[in-house]
Amino acid sequence: MEANLREFLEISYDELESLNLEAKKKARERLPQEETQAHYSGYLEKEKRIKAVTLCFSDIEGRFHSLDYDKKYFLKSSDNLTFDGSSVRGFTEQHQSDLRLIPDWHTFRWLPADVFGPGKVLMFACVADQHGEPHPSDMRSRLKNLLQEMYLRDKMEFLLAPELEGFVVQGKNAEQNFDEKTGFRFMSEGGYYHTLPTCSLKQFIDRAAEAQRSMGFENEKDHPEVAPSQFELNYSYTEALLAADQIQLYKLTGRQIAHDLNMTATFLPKPFIGINGSGMHTNISLARDGKNLFYAKDGKHNLSLLAWNFIGRLLHHASEICLVFNSSVNAYRRLDPKFEAPNQIRVSATDRGAMIRLPIGNERTTRLEVRSVGPDSNPYLVAYILLRTGLEGTTEVVENGGKILPADIHEALEYFKVSELTTRLLTPAVKEKYIQWKQAAADRVPRNLGKTIKNGEILYHHEITNQVLWNTF
Repeated sequence: MEANLREFLEISYDELESLNLEAKKKARERLPQEETQAHYSGYLEKEKRIKAVTLCFSDIEGRFHSLDYDKKYFLKSSDNLTFDGSSVRGFTEQHQSDLRLIPDWHTFRWLPADVFGPGKVLMFACVADQHGEPHPSDMRSRLKNLLQEMYLRDKMEFLLAPELEGFVVQGKNAEQNFDEKTGFRFMSEGGYYHTLPTCSLKQFIDRAAEAQRSMGFENEKDHPEVAPSQFELNYSYTEALLAADQIQLYKLTGRQIAHDLNMTATFLPKPFIGINGSGMHTNISLARDGKNLFYAKDGKHNLSLLAWNFIGRLLHHASEICLVFNSSVNAYRRLDPKFEAPNQIRVSATDRGAMIRLPIGNERTTRLEVRSVGPDSNPYLVAYILLRTGLEGTTEVVENGGKILPADIHEALEYFKVSELTTRLLTPAVKEKYIQWKQAAADRVPRNLGKTIKNGEILYHHEITNQVLWNTF
């Protein structure tokens, strides 16, 4: 008779969705952390089939990190969780390496066992220094604190919905094994809305969408994109911190499911020459008590003065903050006007080449679509810079002239370095750390990129690079 040696928690997708939607509702209701912690700690104590709690955080460039804590240890030590910050980009030096992780109990989520393994739940964490203060390089902490301050001051909320595109390509670890002589290979050559129902691309999309729904993403539509092997999974508008967390989970889940299907999901902005690249069009609005503050019935394009001022500030500082939105060498290949590239520093209700588009909307859905954001950017940093620039930047009358965004990462770095705005928003120390890593990546690739995608822009990309590659350069 065989003994059942392991009995770890596995929940059906329907039940997962119900549990996670209820957890999101609790977060949106802004219950005190202490109350939320007590609720979920009690659950963890009672549920014997959970073996570990996965805590997630991101480095200064937006690369995803996670640690699994034994459940019993986590419950006993949740107020004193530490990690080696010197091994993660942008935090501390070796002589002061220990940092703390502060669980954000509002982000408690149940996980699909076939993607993450059985017996685990997940939470995001904020990074703190040795004294428990938020670390200035942790953009999730900074975004969270900014949103809390804004809400406590006058009940204003910042809402965000990404349209995050990616490609699936043949083979596992295709990015790490990239060879510029052969490039990536498509998984499917089907196109926009007309890929075969059970082809490899659709199998990936279906599985990723199912997993996202189970985690409470509230998917709206899932489909192949314009380019071969390209996908986009859209989900509902929500508060900006939750939206940024979901971006990180979107990419993690996509990468794991692709790996399981013997392929690679890549979020490089331009992995193929001659076809459309991938973007992360970022839809944003401000609200108070459920009222859309960007909407005005009698305003131009039904936009309020607040919205037009927000647009003006983003356009005025567009070149200075471009490095935040397009944070890699490869990202500047995407800003090519021949492929609907949003590289024009202007706003338009119709032209998809404009940096900011005004989608058709009503009182509930009116928003700004910032089209120049790449899918490999740090979502917390993007949201933080969008919000503070739109509210605090230099106000300028919106002009739709002939200006365009920087042509490459070197030009973007120059604008970023001399910007007084980015120094003020990030602090000089954090800004210098960000520049350090962006400059290092830029210096590993020829300045004139030419027509073929180079090994350096893939292998030293911040979402892909491992220490062996970087240190043997």
